[in-house]
Amino acid sequence: MNNLPFVSIIIPCHNEEKYIRKCLDSVVSNDYPRNNIEVLVVDGLSEDKTREIIKSYQTKYPFIKILDNPKKFTSFAWNIGIKNAKGEVVVLMGAHTTYLKDYISKSVKYLKEYRADNVGGVLKTVPVENNILARAIAISLSHFFGAGGSYFRIGSKKPKSVDTVFGGCYKKEVFKKIGFFNENLLRSQDMEFNLRLKRAGGKILLAPDIVSYYYPKENLKDFFIHNFKDGIWAIYPLKFVKTPLRLRHYIPLIFVLSLLGTGLLGIFFPIFFWIFIFFLSLYFLSTLYSSAEITLKEKNILFLLLMPIVFANRHIGYGLGSMWGIIKLIK
Repeated sequence: MNNLPFVSIIIPCHNEEKYIRKCLDSVVSNDYPRNNIEVLVVDGLSEDKTREIIKSYQTKYPFIKILDNPKKFTSFAWNIGIKNAKGEVVVLMGAHTTYLKDYISKSVKYLKEYRADNVGGVLKTVPVENNILARAIAISLSHFFGAGGSYFRIGSKKPKSVDTVFGGCYKKEVFKKIGFFNENLLRSQDMEFNLRLKRAGGKILLAPDIVSYYYPKENLKDFFIHNFKDGIWAIYPLKFVKTPLRLRHYIPLIFVLSLLGTGLLGIFFPIFFWIFIFFLSLYFLSTLYSSAEITLKEKNILFLLLMPIVFANRHIGYGLGSMWGIIKLIK
């Protein structure tokens, strides 16, 4: 126990009164020795009861501290936390997430065993509300058709080298070597950082037995807005960094542009109309297949009707967001 490294846990938050208790409860319940951790909650000057809740935990657990983040966004919060961290290992967490009891200890264990620079686990998406729509949204983010090749979402049978993970357990020396998170990026900052880490020869490991639980948006409107913003920040980082994200982040954009392009040209040229029908039919059949697979697994016929709507919300929202990202780049 005495040979375990000191770990700094960094949790950005802003107006998270609904989730911060669950998050902190899961952190303080972890089996890593409490005298070997500090928890830095970097708050974006919350206007709700978030700070009040965090302070109530501080009275019980002196290793929990609050740091202010006047600029509110996650990239600033992580950098503030890292610069104030005392640990030789830094674990980045999210306030919208809860963690299994061995999350920290297993992260540190794999970091050493695999000589990795960053270790992460599987992010299991769970519904916020106990209704079928919230369940469908959660399922879409953990299914290959909705999440693509994001292994931290869809899972893996064994530890594997990946291009990014959720949050992550880093050797602190990594930040001295390649710098901090890019504060120009309001989203995608973790993906950009991990791409930078990989280019510098760093090793990022996904371990399937390191598990956390994420609570997504529970209605179609908020889910669409979230996907739209994610789509923007798949493209807009090109204004600040030269390296694009992985291909999977651009597939919704390609899909939406293909439909719009062939649909518009199809008004004037019949061949493009049939190409449009082909693309639409292929997407419909793929959606139907994935929805049927989920329906059989969940044993509820309503998923066959609901999943195509949720998947379309995911893909089209993301694709339209990426189109807006291109417009922002041009402007």
